[in-house]
Amino acid sequence: MRGEVRLWTFTEDPLAVASYGPLEAGDGARQITIKRIRAAKMHLVAALDGVTTREAAEQLNGVELFVARDKLPAPDDGEFYHADLIGLAAETAQGEPLGSVVAVHNFGAGDIIEIAPPNGPTIMLPFSNAVVPLVDIAGGRVVIDKPAEIEGDQA
Repeated sequence: MRGEVRLWTFTEDPLAVASYGPLEAGDGARQITIKRIRAAKMHLVAALDGVTTREAAEQLNGVELFVARDKLPAPDDGEFYHADLIGLAAETAQGEPLGSVVAVHNFGAGDIIEIAPPNGPTIMLPFSNAVVPLVDIAGGRVVIDKPAEIEGDQA
């Protein structure tokens, strides 16, 4: 009734999203500033600048909001943002090319890394230390150890 919206964040500290500055809509057409934010059960509840009615809040339903990369804190050693992985070469431990990273997803049961091979459909693998033992941002690659169950499925 007051124009508050539900937010789901993908940040280490969910409430930190309010300190990163204006959020940008996925289409790049508008910026949205968080006025107030509070934790709820499985999400956040936020009051947004210029959103004061239920109708205005409903217009934002399903809109993806993003933080400008330069507003985020630098990752610690050995850490990275998922966006840093997009475009990295994916290869086996023996250096055989598998394709490139096109996305990192989370459908609720853990992170999934999606790799596009040169030909054929993308490969979706668990993003775990067992399957992705090395993330080398500086070297522009990730090393993939495909699980035995799918080893013969695709190269």
